[in-house]
Amino acid sequence: MSAADSTFKRFVEVGRVVLLKSGSDEGKIAVISEIIDHNRAIIDGPTTGVTRQSFPFRHLTLTPLKLTKLPRAAGSGVVKKQIEAEQIVEKWNKSSWAQKRAAVAKRRSLTDFERFTVMLAKKARSDRVHKGVKAAGKA
Repeated sequence: MSAADSTFKRFVEVGRVVLLKSGSDEGKIAVISEIIDHNRAIIDGPTTGVTRQSFPFRHLTLTPLKLTKLPRAAGSGVVKKQIEAEQIVEKWNKSSWAQKRAAVAKRRSLTDFERFTVMLAKKARSDRVHKGVKAAGKA
């Protein structure tokens, strides 16, 4: 069975961009630069502030993004050049996944008063929509 026949689309491979789920760099992206064994890989994120380190797969989330021509065991300099050449960080920031994470983080950081003003804005918007629907129904 080849990779084309598989139902899985994201594989653990050198050059795969990953999202860190735990640790001090939680929420940042990095690149797999070498696979150590079936439990761990060496990751590196020179443009995102993630130091080169061994990291377990259970604390990583595979993203659809991938560096195409990254050699195995590439150093931080090579990884940085590849990330900048393929604009991986920009692609990640434009993805709906990253935008949803940013929206959730923003919502979690709101103060009580900011949550209250958002609630009032939602009520006002809902009221305008209901009045517009009602007016369109009568016309």
